[in-house]
Amino acid sequence: VVLVESGGGLVQPGGSLRLSCTASGLTFDDYAMAWFRQAPGKEREGVSRISRGGGGYYTASVEGRFTISRDNAKNTLYLQMNSLKPADTAMYFCAAGSRRVLSTREALDGRMYNYWGQGTQVTVSS
Repeated sequence: VVLVESGGGLVQPGGSLRLSCTASGLTFDDYAMAWFRQAPGKEREGVSRISRGGGGYYTASVEGRFTISRDNAKNTLYLQMNSLKPADTAMYFCAAGSRRVLSTREALDGRMYNYWGQGTQVTVSS
C-alpha cells in the first residue's frame, strides 16, 4: 500500500491550500481516510476523517475552515484548507484505516489507521 500526499506549500495567513492523497495497493472505498498533522516539537494531531460513506469528523480548531472529501473513482483523498493560520503550519499526513469508530475522539486517533503516507509540508507565514 502506498499513500502519496501533495499540494503543500507556503501560503500567507488567510490563504487557502488543497491537499491531495493518492492511494494505491488497496481497495480505496473499503477504507476510511484521514488527515493528521505534526508540527515541530509537538505530538501528531488528528485533523479530519472521512468514512467510506462520506461522513466527516473534524478537530475543533479546523471546524468550518477545512473540508475533507474523497473521490473513490480516482482513489484520492482531499483536504481543502481555507482561512489558514500560522498555527496550521505542520507536516500533513494522510492515513487509511479499516476500523470502525464510534466518536470523533476515535476518528482522530492514529491507532485506528493501518497505512500512512510520507507527508506534505504546509507553512502559513507572512
